[in-house]
Amino acid sequence: MALTLETLRADIADALGEDPADIPVDENLLDYGLDSVRIMALLERWRRDHGIDASFADLAEAPAVEAWAPLLGVG
Repeated sequence: MALTLETLRADIADALGEDPADIPVDENLLDYGLDSVRIMALLERWRRDHGIDASFADLAEAPAVEAWAPLLGVG
């Protein structure tokens, strides 16, 4: 099953205890409380559930939904 933008935002929101609508696509997620532990947890979830092959370094380099989407194969 492919990862969608909606699932991506929902997973991030879940990790942060926020509403998906409150997760911006163009802002640094670190400013919203996302940290390295949560990034690793999200990455492991996406690897398990969606077969994602991105690295932690890829995600940590640009922690924003719009930067992650192409790395994670989100159309």
